[in-house]
Amino acid sequence: MIQITLSDEILAACPDLHVLAIACPVKNSESDVRLWKEIAQEEENVRQTMKLEEVNKWFPIQATRQAYKRLGKDPNRYRPSAEALRRRILRGLPLYRIDTLVDLINLISIRSGYSIGGFDAGKIQGGQLVLGVGKEGELYHGIGRGELNIEGLPVYRDAIGGIGTPTSDEERTKIGLDTTSLLMIINGYSGREGLVEAGRYAAECLRKYNEVSAIEAKMITRNQAISITI
Repeated sequence: MIQITLSDEILAACPDLHVLAIACPVKNSESDVRLWKEIAQEEENVRQTMKLEEVNKWFPIQATRQAYKRLGKDPNRYRPSAEALRRRILRGLPLYRIDTLVDLINLISIRSGYSIGGFDAGKIQGGQLVLGVGKEGELYHGIGRGELNIEGLPVYRDAIGGIGTPTSDEERTKIGLDTTSLLMIINGYSGREGLVEAGRYAAECLRKYNEVSAIEAKMITRNQAISITI
């Protein structure tokens, strides 16, 4: 697995941050009918159990928003992806159909409340990622968003530059139908509670919809990265 470290800069603002990284070989495909049945069920569950004004108060989403505020970013202008997905459902807007891996990651995010980075690991440069904070003028192209102002956002950087924030991942390392190696990062700004359960659900979905057999997972905190079984 690609090495992931948390910078002192991000930990100063988010001392209880826990990150669960999942890596596995994959074979991506067009949107899966079975997966979309499960997504439809989750959409209905969201509509039945949550109101629009409650989305930003749900603990994992609220914790991500609080991290934005501590770093000087307005979470109402740059919404975490998990919040944006749930808001879209509650506003009656359809979810985007991309491909099996991206759709699957969105489902996990909707269910868990975590903003999840999904990357083609083969496109990551330098063999490691560092989670830091976006700088003024830092060039970043959000997927489907064009240039994104990431100043004050948590950002994963490889040897070239930023590839992932809780608001949007970067075009350069995005997942495609040709992706054969997946790196999924579940960002627990609310701490460890619920993170392993989200990872186990992610593994279940990968096995069910992508026939993945070998999954490597690590829990990354301030001073350590521990392998876990999911």
